[in-house]
Amino acid sequence: MRREEVLRLPSMPAAGPSYPAGPYRFVNREFLVITYETDPELIRAGLPEPLEPIDQPIVHYEWIKMPDSSGFGSYTESGLVIPARLNGEEVNFVSQMYLDDDPPIAAGREIWGFPKKYAHPKLEIVKDTLTGTLEYAGQLVAMGTMGYKHESMAGNGDRTRATLSKAQVNLKMIPGVDGRLEVCQLVAINLIDIVPKGSWMGPGRLHLVPHVNAPVADFPVRRCLGAHHYIADLTLPFGRVVHDYVREAEATGLAAE
Repeated sequence: MRREEVLRLPSMPAAGPSYPAGPYRFVNREFLVITYETDPELIRAGLPEPLEPIDQPIVHYEWIKMPDSSGFGSYTESGLVIPARLNGEEVNFVSQMYLDDDPPIAAGREIWGFPKKYAHPKLEIVKDTLTGTLEYAGQLVAMGTMGYKHESMAGNGDRTRATLSKAQVNLKMIPGVDGRLEVCQLVAINLIDIVPKGSWMGPGRLHLVPHVNAPVADFPVRRCLGAHHYIADLTLPFGRVVHDYVREAEATGLAAE
């Protein structure tokens, strides 16, 4: 294998890459997002600086069903997103993610730094209820419910498009061969080519169960504020580095532990 051939490979392993080169288009991506209040001290402790908490101590718990994802196939995802500020801009910090498909786990971690782990989330309609569940290691760790299509958000989809366009920020950490962090960055991504196909609001409830390896319950539910169900097509582009901890440590003379 020649050097130029090596450099054209999209991902590891060379004999059967885990995922193809982008861009990555998602068709009929379906979301259930339950927004709730939690303890402000826990949010502050869960945000890596220089991210700062917003005034209201809220968390978005998400289920995302992706039946048609270029390069990744069909899978479902679940996790926690914390609204925050970065240099005065409101962003969403992706705190935890759990999904059931290897290619997007590998790509998500290696390219954008999404905090992905293998688990078994599910999003389905059960009679009159949109229901999301998350199982990790055979145990239920999250269940969210929403009244199915109670309030249609008719119109041109601007609110859904604005929700999806908001910058997502991940803490990307990759160790080098010496075991020390070689990459430690805040990475920002903005979804593009968003085509809303449906959007509904309604009542929601969320139940979180403590689990050491899927610690979603570390941000306990104090009060549910509502639920949002929406469907859209979109493209996940490559990201950008908005903060580099290793370079910061080198510039200030601090050792990157």
